[in-house]
Amino acid sequence: MSTDSLEENYRRGGFTQRLAFGRRPALLVIDFVNAYVVEGSPLFGAEGCLSAQRGAVDLLGAARAAGIPVIHTNVAFQRGGRDGGVFFRKVPALSCFEAGRHPELAAFAEGLEPVDGETVITKQYASAFFGTTLQPTLSALGVDTVLIAGVSTSGCIRASAVDCCQHGFVPVVVREAVGDRAPGPHEANLFDLQAKYAEVVSLADAREYLAGL
Repeated sequence: MSTDSLEENYRRGGFTQRLAFGRRPALLVIDFVNAYVVEGSPLFGAEGCLSAQRGAVDLLGAARAAGIPVIHTNVAFQRGGRDGGVFFRKVPALSCFEAGRHPELAAFAEGLEPVDGETVITKQYASAFFGTTLQPTLSALGVDTVLIAGVSTSGCIRASAVDCCQHGFVPVVVREAVGDRAPGPHEANLFDLQAKYAEVVSLADAREYLAGL
Protein backbone atom coordinates (compact mmCIF):
# COMPACT_ATOMS: atom_id res chain seq x y z
CA MET A 1 0.00 0.00 0.00
CA SER A 2 1.44 3.39 -1.01
CA THR A 3 2.47 5.78 1.74
CA ASP A 4 2.67 8.75 -0.63
CA SER A 5 1.05 11.97 0.45
CA LEU A 6 -1.68 13.29 -1.82
CA GLU A 7 0.73 15.85 -3.28
CA GLU A 8 3.42 13.21 -3.86
CA ASN A 9 0.90 10.89 -5.51
CA TYR A 10 -0.17 13.57 -7.97
CA ARG A 11 3.42 14.69 -8.58
CA ARG A 12 4.44 11.11 -9.36
CA GLY A 13 1.53 10.88 -11.78
CA GLY A 14 2.72 13.94 -13.69
CA PHE A 15 0.05 16.41 -12.56
CA THR A 16 2.49 19.29 -12.11
CA GLN A 17 2.37 21.14 -15.43
CA ARG A 18 1.86 24.90 -15.22
CA LEU A 19 0.02 26.92 -17.86
CA ALA A 20 1.54 30.20 -19.00
CA PHE A 21 -0.80 33.18 -18.84
CA GLY A 22 -1.52 34.98 -22.09
CA ARG A 23 -1.49 38.70 -22.85
CA ARG A 24 -5.20 39.11 -23.68
CA PRO A 25 -7.13 38.25 -20.52
CA ALA A 26 -10.76 38.76 -19.60
CA LEU A 27 -12.43 38.54 -16.21
CA LEU A 28 -15.40 36.19 -15.84
CA VAL A 29 -17.49 36.80 -12.71
CA ILE A 30 -19.80 33.81 -12.33
CA ASP A 31 -23.23 34.09 -10.70
CA PHE A 32 -22.25 36.52 -7.94
CA VAL A 33 -25.79 37.40 -6.93
CA ASN A 34 -27.46 38.00 -3.58
CA ALA A 35 -28.76 34.44 -3.34
CA TYR A 36 -25.28 33.33 -2.26
CA VAL A 37 -24.55 36.11 0.22
CA VAL A 38 -27.90 36.91 1.88
CA GLU A 39 -28.69 34.91 4.99
CA GLY A 40 -31.96 33.01 4.68
CA SER A 41 -31.51 32.25 1.00
CA PRO A 42 -31.44 28.49 0.26
CA LEU A 43 -28.15 29.05 -1.58
CA PHE A 44 -26.52 31.15 1.17
CA GLY A 45 -22.86 30.19 1.36
CA ALA A 46 -22.01 31.77 4.73
CA GLU A 47 -18.44 32.97 5.21
CA GLY A 48 -17.16 30.96 2.24
CA CYS A 49 -19.16 33.09 -0.18
CA LEU A 50 -18.98 36.32 1.84
CA SER A 51 -15.20 36.13 1.82
CA ALA A 52 -15.23 35.40 -1.90
CA GLN A 53 -17.45 38.44 -2.44
CA ARG A 54 -14.78 40.65 -0.87
CA GLY A 55 -12.07 39.07 -3.00
CA ALA A 56 -14.13 39.35 -6.17
CA VAL A 57 -14.81 43.05 -5.55
CA ASP A 58 -11.06 43.60 -5.24
CA LEU A 59 -10.34 41.59 -8.39
CA LEU A 60 -13.07 43.37 -10.34
CA GLY A 61 -11.57 46.72 -9.42
CA ALA A 62 -8.15 45.59 -10.64
CA ALA A 63 -9.63 44.28 -13.90
CA ARG A 64 -11.43 47.54 -14.55
CA ALA A 65 -8.26 49.51 -13.81
CA ALA A 66 -6.37 47.31 -16.29
CA GLY A 67 -9.03 47.91 -18.94
CA ILE A 68 -9.63 44.22 -19.72
CA PRO A 69 -13.02 42.84 -20.82
CA VAL A 70 -15.34 41.93 -17.96
CA ILE A 71 -18.15 39.41 -18.33
CA HIS A 72 -20.73 38.62 -15.66
CA THR A 73 -23.11 35.67 -15.56
CA ASN A 74 -26.37 35.17 -13.74
CA VAL A 75 -29.02 32.45 -13.69
CA ALA A 76 -32.68 32.77 -14.70
CA PHE A 77 -35.44 30.25 -15.35
CA GLN A 78 -38.95 30.52 -16.68
CA ARG A 79 -41.66 29.80 -14.12
CA GLY A 80 -41.67 26.08 -13.39
CA GLY A 81 -38.04 25.68 -14.42
CA ARG A 82 -38.74 23.86 -17.66
CA ASP A 83 -35.71 25.48 -19.30
CA GLY A 84 -33.52 24.18 -16.47
CA GLY A 85 -34.20 20.53 -17.23
CA VAL A 86 -32.59 17.88 -15.05
CA PHE A 87 -30.35 20.43 -13.28
CA PHE A 88 -33.40 22.34 -12.01
CA ARG A 89 -35.00 19.11 -10.81
CA LYS A 90 -31.82 17.98 -9.08
CA VAL A 91 -31.32 21.26 -7.16
CA PRO A 92 -34.67 22.63 -5.91
CA ALA A 93 -32.90 25.66 -4.41
CA LEU A 94 -32.53 26.97 -7.97
CA SER A 95 -36.22 27.85 -7.87
CA CYS A 96 -35.18 31.17 -6.32
CA PHE A 97 -34.11 32.13 -9.86
CA GLU A 98 -37.53 31.52 -11.41
CA ALA A 99 -38.82 34.61 -13.21
CA GLY A 100 -40.38 37.06 -10.76
CA ARG A 101 -40.10 34.79 -7.73
CA HIS A 102 -37.26 36.41 -5.76
CA PRO A 103 -35.87 39.36 -7.72
CA GLU A 104 -33.94 40.54 -4.66
CA LEU A 105 -31.99 37.26 -4.57
CA ALA A 106 -31.38 37.25 -8.32
CA ALA A 107 -29.88 40.76 -8.21
CA PHE A 108 -26.10 41.13 -8.44
CA ALA A 109 -24.31 41.27 -5.09
CA GLU A 110 -23.12 44.57 -3.67
CA GLY A 111 -19.92 45.78 -5.31
CA LEU A 112 -20.27 43.30 -8.18
CA GLU A 113 -22.94 45.03 -10.23
CA PRO A 114 -22.11 45.26 -13.95
CA VAL A 115 -21.38 48.71 -15.35
CA ASP A 116 -21.87 50.09 -18.85
CA GLY A 117 -19.72 48.27 -21.37
CA GLU A 118 -19.55 45.01 -19.42
CA THR A 119 -21.30 41.95 -20.79
CA VAL A 120 -23.98 40.02 -18.89
CA ILE A 121 -24.70 36.44 -19.94
CA THR A 122 -27.71 34.63 -18.51
CA LYS A 123 -27.43 30.89 -18.16
CA GLN A 124 -29.51 27.93 -16.99
CA TYR A 125 -26.84 25.33 -16.31
CA ALA A 126 -23.64 25.08 -14.29
CA SER A 127 -21.08 25.97 -16.94
CA ALA A 128 -21.00 29.56 -18.14
CA PHE A 129 -20.19 28.14 -21.60
CA PHE A 130 -23.05 25.67 -21.92
CA GLY A 131 -25.81 26.95 -24.18
CA THR A 132 -24.55 30.56 -24.03
CA THR A 133 -22.65 33.04 -26.21
CA LEU A 134 -19.60 33.11 -23.92
CA GLN A 135 -17.18 31.25 -26.20
CA PRO A 136 -17.85 33.33 -29.33
CA THR A 137 -17.77 36.51 -27.25
CA LEU A 138 -14.33 35.67 -25.86
CA SER A 139 -13.06 34.61 -29.29
CA ALA A 140 -14.31 37.81 -30.93
CA LEU A 141 -12.46 39.81 -28.27
CA GLY A 142 -9.23 37.92 -28.96
CA VAL A 143 -9.07 36.63 -25.39
CA ASP A 144 -6.54 33.92 -24.56
CA THR A 145 -6.76 33.82 -20.74
CA VAL A 146 -9.81 33.93 -18.47
CA LEU A 147 -9.59 35.04 -14.85
CA ILE A 148 -12.43 33.38 -12.96
CA ALA A 149 -14.26 34.63 -9.88
CA GLY A 150 -17.65 33.71 -8.45
CA VAL A 151 -19.65 30.90 -6.90
CA SER A 152 -19.76 28.10 -6.20
CA THR A 153 -16.32 26.49 -6.42
CA SER A 154 -17.61 22.92 -6.59
CA GLY A 155 -20.40 23.76 -9.04
CA CYS A 156 -20.43 26.56 -11.56
CA ILE A 157 -16.77 27.55 -11.06
CA ARG A 158 -15.53 24.02 -11.66
CA ALA A 159 -17.85 23.40 -14.62
CA SER A 160 -16.91 26.72 -16.23
CA ALA A 161 -13.17 26.27 -15.68
CA VAL A 162 -13.23 22.81 -17.26
CA ASP A 163 -15.16 24.10 -20.27
CA CYS A 164 -12.84 27.10 -20.47
CA CYS A 165 -9.91 24.70 -20.85
CA GLN A 166 -11.83 22.60 -23.37
CA HIS A 167 -12.56 25.69 -25.49
CA GLY A 168 -8.86 26.56 -25.65
CA PHE A 169 -8.67 29.43 -23.15
CA VAL A 170 -6.29 29.35 -20.17
CA PRO A 171 -8.48 29.24 -17.03
CA VAL A 172 -7.09 31.15 -14.05
CA VAL A 173 -9.16 30.59 -10.91
CA VAL A 174 -8.49 33.27 -8.29
CA ARG A 175 -8.57 31.52 -4.93
CA GLU A 176 -9.81 34.37 -2.74
CA ALA A 177 -12.46 35.37 -5.30
CA VAL A 178 -14.32 32.04 -5.46
CA GLY A 179 -16.36 30.46 -2.68
CA ASP A 180 -18.53 27.58 -1.61
CA ARG A 181 -20.88 26.74 1.21
CA ALA A 182 -18.34 24.40 2.89
CA PRO A 183 -14.51 24.39 2.97
CA GLY A 184 -14.15 20.69 2.09
CA PRO A 185 -15.70 20.86 -1.41
CA HIS A 186 -14.06 24.24 -1.98
CA GLU A 187 -10.52 23.02 -1.29
CA ALA A 188 -10.98 19.66 -3.00
CA ASN A 189 -12.15 21.27 -6.21
CA LEU A 190 -9.40 23.90 -6.22
CA PHE A 191 -6.86 21.08 -5.79
CA ASP A 192 -8.32 19.09 -8.68
CA LEU A 193 -8.67 22.10 -10.96
CA GLN A 194 -5.00 22.96 -10.43
CA ALA A 195 -3.97 19.37 -11.08
CA LYS A 196 -5.89 18.89 -14.33
CA TYR A 197 -7.52 21.90 -15.92
CA ALA A 198 -6.57 25.36 -14.65
CA GLU A 199 -4.18 27.57 -12.77
CA VAL A 200 -5.34 28.40 -9.23
CA VAL A 201 -3.66 31.61 -8.12
CA SER A 202 -3.79 34.03 -5.23
CA LEU A 203 -5.52 37.38 -5.50
CA ALA A 204 -2.13 39.06 -5.07
CA ASP A 205 -0.71 37.13 -8.03
CA ALA A 206 -3.75 37.98 -10.16
CA ARG A 207 -3.41 41.66 -9.32
CA GLU A 208 0.30 41.58 -10.19
CA TYR A 209 -0.47 39.94 -13.53
CA LEU A 210 -3.07 42.60 -14.36
CA ALA A 211 -0.78 45.43 -13.31
CA GLY A 212 1.90 44.14 -15.64
CA LEU A 213 -0.19 44.05 -18.80
